[in-house]
Amino acid sequence: MAETQDVVELILQDHRRMEDLFRLMRSVEADRAAALHEFADLLIAHALAEETKVYPALKRYKNIDDEEVEHGEHEHDEGNQALLALLEVEEVGSEEWDTKLEELVEAVTHHADEEERTILNGARENVAPERREELGAAFWEERERQLKTDCGSVDNVRRIVEA
Repeated sequence: MAETQDVVELILQDHRRMEDLFRLMRSVEADRAAALHEFADLLIAHALAEETKVYPALKRYKNIDDEEVEHGEHEHDEGNQALLALLEVEEVGSEEWDTKLEELVEAVTHHADEEERTILNGARENVAPERREELGAAFWEERERQLKTDCGSVDNVRRIVEA
């Protein structure tokens, strides 16, 4: 289990890890394929855990904008599409790979920034710490369950995008 169970902190930790993985995927010295594999698993597990365990609960709070939550789900779809496009590139480090990587970085960074400013700040201000811990435990459990299923495989990401 993570050091904290606060759902806001857990989501922020995942966002920072995704940023680290972006740096690795851009680096010619890193194992870019391994970084992409870890990123794909993390992105899919993170988004599914948010959509099933966190977003529905946050929609119940009057000071958290339902439209922002729904917009977050739409941005997950965009991130998944960008991830699939990168996973389908044959050669890691090729010009096409770099282009698709930057499209993925842009989609995910935009979503994380917006989510942090709107949804997560709203949760921090309006959701009691005990409830944030309950949501964090549910988020973490679902995230870990997804990570055990190779959720970031190209076939699974394709299924998610086509659904």
